[in-house]
Amino acid sequence: MAVRVRVPTPLRRFTAGNGEVTASGTSLKEIINDLESRHPGMRDRLLDDKGEIRRFVNIYLNGDDVRFLDQLNSAVKDGDDISIVPAIAGGR
Repeated sequence: MAVRVRVPTPLRRFTAGNGEVTASGTSLKEIINDLESRHPGMRDRLLDDKGEIRRFVNIYLNGDDVRFLDQLNSAVKDGDDISIVPAIAGGR
């Protein structure tokens, strides 16, 4: 089982420059653990010291923000798309 993970530019140094990688698991937490095993350093950029999604990181599962689903326990199935989007602050 594999899902496609879209990786933002700031995290591509962990994926050898790839903007898209695959990962395996049945939950978002398992996907992040698999990403860490394939691309060391990713988990620390996505999760805080408590193991929760960092405030400035948004993760979407098939276009839906996982914060409004089941967060790290969100179920993932073969062929799903995950997008990691760093939050951007700005304005005037």
